[in-house]
Amino acid sequence: MSRLPRTLLYLVFAVILLSRSFPVGESAIGVNWGTISFHRLKPSTVVDLLKDNKITKVKLFDADPDALAALVGSGIEVMVGIPNEMLAALSSSTDASDLWVRQNVSRYVFKGGADIRYVAVGNEPFLTSYSGQFQSLVVPALLNLQQSLVKANLAGYVKLVVPCNADAYESSLPSQGAFRPELTQIMTQLVSFLNSNGSPFVVNIYPFLSLYGNSDFPQDYAFFEGSSHPVTDGSNVYYNAFDGNFDTLVSALNKLGYGQMPIVIGEVGWPTDGAVGANLTAARFFNQGLINHVLSNKGTPLRPGFPPMDIYLFSLLDEGAKSVLPGNFERHWGIFSFDGQAKYALNLGLGNRLLKNAKNIEYLPSRWCVADPFKDLTNVANHMRIACSVADCTTLDYGGSCNGIGANGNISYAFNSYYQLQMQNAQSCDFDGLGMVTFLDPSVGDCRFLVGVTDHKKSLAFRPTHRRTTIWISILWWMWFFQML
Repeated sequence: MSRLPRTLLYLVFAVILLSRSFPVGESAIGVNWGTISFHRLKPSTVVDLLKDNKITKVKLFDADPDALAALVGSGIEVMVGIPNEMLAALSSSTDASDLWVRQNVSRYVFKGGADIRYVAVGNEPFLTSYSGQFQSLVVPALLNLQQSLVKANLAGYVKLVVPCNADAYESSLPSQGAFRPELTQIMTQLVSFLNSNGSPFVVNIYPFLSLYGNSDFPQDYAFFEGSSHPVTDGSNVYYNAFDGNFDTLVSALNKLGYGQMPIVIGEVGWPTDGAVGANLTAARFFNQGLINHVLSNKGTPLRPGFPPMDIYLFSLLDEGAKSVLPGNFERHWGIFSFDGQAKYALNLGLGNRLLKNAKNIEYLPSRWCVADPFKDLTNVANHMRIACSVADCTTLDYGGSCNGIGANGNISYAFNSYYQLQMQNAQSCDFDGLGMVTFLDPSVGDCRFLVGVTDHKKSLAFRPTHRRTTIWISILWWMWFFQML
């Protein structure tokens, strides 16, 4: 063999080895499509919104049949989610995993069907607040589901992943990153499984939560324009929390012997309402900075030139029925409002200069329920409490966009939120004679009084996504009922 062919052969081997070490190619921008909303858009409308904005990757939190049916033939790559509550059944029974794969993957994956690339097994199952209840279920569920994918001849195409919260690892400096001690054994099994099956490590990173939960956290360190409080780690200097968090994970994976594993950001974003610091300006500043940073392909100090494989912005749409246990901001992460209208100018770097709004939205009539200004509102507190226990009033609280509209404005906002949720049923604006319907938009400044959209099944007054939401609403109603006796 001559020297030139041998040299070329060595180069080929080198390229192969490098390609196995890091993901090759530019990062892709995807979105999380959550559906915990009282005002759900038609799934076909959401898919059209994705396509109009050239978004080619979407992550679902469950195997919503309406969403998956709408994604058939769209060409959009899909990550389907499995809720944590299903891990027990899937970890204990291959029959259960076979059935789940048949119903939620196989039936949609066909020529011209839905392009399901990933199945997310659980959602942040190692979160410290879960007190370990899901930890022992993850790996057995993975093994059963992998076996089911093999049976369905889909294992070579559909990859299993486990979205982890950033609290799965810890360190004061990125170079010292390590998984929490109680997770070391499980994480070793998990990353070994991911590596052997060609799956990336999926992590959710939220600089906003670091800022929200720590008054001493430097505000500029949460963004991407440089910081007056950079973190120095040996020869590496970190000017933003995202890079520092990412490299902490890289170090943790390296300690397990998988430092070259590809990483996908499953959730990252900034809310626009419901807390101090959660506003349109900050959200645009963060998300645009993040997109520009990732698409620049600069990478991080521990992975220069190699950014995350993909990032999935959290989230596509606001979800007004989400739990507010973590904070009122939980209902306001969308880059689009609940009705598919862009909240702020954002360039996703996907061919469109700015976001495009959803089209052909079916709104309810332009009318609102407000407090009757000629009535005595002294005893309105209980009506407000009932209205806000069902509808979303999170913008009224401290830091919210409607916090400064005054007492009567607060009452009207609560009344209208309930009224729209009840599909503008006339009786739902009564409130013992204290409410009235108006055709003049009562919105004030940034405080928007919404008009609902028609439910995509056009059935009941509202249609919560989860049965437990319906149960909770029923409990609240009966509590109110017995208080009235």
